[in-house]
Amino acid sequence: MNETKTIKIAPSILAADAARLGAEAEKVEKGGAEWLHLDIMDGHFVPNLSFSAQVVKALRPLSKLFFDVHLMISDPSKYLDDFIDAGADIITVHKEACGDDELKEISERLHKRGVKAGISVKPGTPPESIKALMPYFDMVLVMTVEPGFGGQSYISDMNDKIKKIAEYSAADFPDMIIEVDGGINAETAAQAAKSGATVLVAGSSVFRAADAAKAISEIHTAAEKAIVG
Repeated sequence: MNETKTIKIAPSILAADAARLGAEAEKVEKGGAEWLHLDIMDGHFVPNLSFSAQVVKALRPLSKLFFDVHLMISDPSKYLDDFIDAGADIITVHKEACGDDELKEISERLHKRGVKAGISVKPGTPPESIKALMPYFDMVLVMTVEPGFGGQSYISDMNDKIKKIAEYSAADFPDMIIEVDGGINAETAAQAAKSGATVLVAGSSVFRAADAAKAISEIHTAAEKAIVG
């Protein structure tokens, strides 16, 4: 089954030059990325602050990439419409931020507005906790670092979680997107893809590379080889 999957690279603009976000988004689009990952942090759910919906809105006319908005915030329901209106193509919320009923309501609101819905789990959250929620979502995002800061090392223990979610997906949700975020480079991309991930978020390894296009290509190639290998 894995042989038919296509890997997508989603550079995380959190690692970009903040003074040149438009140019940075253009750079990775020209470099072969398919998605742009936008981390939204509130300083409460995670110990850091990042972008607002206004930044997403400002970037939207500058890029044709699929906008992958990751809400690492405590009250995502309150801000959904802001990010939908800003141009998000998919919005991901955290399992740890809401109760299950609220997560289902979030999914319904997003789908009614024509936006895909994602659910994310931190490293310490077991995959079993989201199995019953998977029918409501288009994507599961597995955090392979503790969320909040870029530049961390990939937690290889998360490969088992990716595999478990991929098993759930293969059995009941064949169109489910499985995304991983944290510490992705050519080496760890291979681990994630082999475990079942189909979208790879890469921050520092792309935006801080001397040649972003080469870095994207190397990550993509390593992941594809791991799948067929």
